[in-house]
Amino acid sequence: MTLKINNIDKYLKITSIDCHTEGEPLRIITGGYPEPHGNTMLEKRRYLLNNFDHYRKLLMFEPRGHGDMYGALITKPVSTDADFGILFLHNEGYSSMCGHGIIATVTALFECGEISLKNNETKQIKIDSPAGDIFGYISKTVTGVDVNFDCVPSFVETREQKITLPGIGEFTFDIAFGGAYYVFVDADQHDIDTSQHNVEQLIKLGRQLKQAVSTHIQVVHPEHQDLSFIYGTIFHSKQTVDHASHSKHVCIFADGEVDRSPTGTGVSARSALLKANGEIIEDQSLQIESIIGTKMSVMIKQELIYKGKKAVIPTVGGSAFITGQHEFLLDPNDPLQQGFLLR
Repeated sequence: MTLKINNIDKYLKITSIDCHTEGEPLRIITGGYPEPHGNTMLEKRRYLLNNFDHYRKLLMFEPRGHGDMYGALITKPVSTDADFGILFLHNEGYSSMCGHGIIATVTALFECGEISLKNNETKQIKIDSPAGDIFGYISKTVTGVDVNFDCVPSFVETREQKITLPGIGEFTFDIAFGGAYYVFVDADQHDIDTSQHNVEQLIKLGRQLKQAVSTHIQVVHPEHQDLSFIYGTIFHSKQTVDHASHSKHVCIFADGEVDRSPTGTGVSARSALLKANGEIIEDQSLQIESIIGTKMSVMIKQELIYKGKKAVIPTVGGSAFITGQHEFLLDPNDPLQQGFLLR
């Protein structure tokens, strides 16, 4: 049976290409979305928040999305030498940077013919993000493509702080920035199970830690006030599936989202912590696992002083794949105009 929608013109239409990077979804918006105004990516981010947040909810929330959906909007660049700008959206709002989103977007551009490559050729793509300049790299191989990116300057904010959650106990944590600020907790030290079977407890604890730390510590980004917020909690563990992996990440971010990947910005921030602890040297590549066993690589490309802080430029790699091509419709009479979430 072939079905065709009558009176199709009455619907609002938004198109997308859906991907995943190491299991984490990305919905790349390809049509029907307004171009955000602004001279910087942070201004564009604020413009969407203030004027078109109902579009974000339409695509991220149920029934078209779910509580762990993630999205990307490609925009006009704000710097003269960038190829494009990018904004990221999720269940809580708009993030400042997203590593899995960069990897998926660059991969999708290649798969859609926007990037052409010869065998063994590597192309650099400059991307404007709210957190700063991102440089993506894509190479064609026999089996597909390799994609990695240089993140923004990543640094340690504070180390070995302690906080007590009433009724639960005391936790030691670090805070580091890798395009976003994360609270890092050693799961092994605190006997926290980081397996998939414990995901509900990880969500609950991750949210509690993020809220408690945010209440007691005000992070201040050295360049942009709009980046001065804690985005998530990352539990790290040596309990890996692959013995060749350095460690495992379980990232709880936004409003209780669980990253299926090791988290590109989280891996970037962790590299700054590992450097401060003497656990990684320049040009050494480490493999970080996710909650589902997928992996990202990270190496320190450069050390620098960023706004008075010791920082690193991490290079992060991973694999992404297209999962769908969609045209989403909104009936003007639908009472659930902005969708809903059941957590």
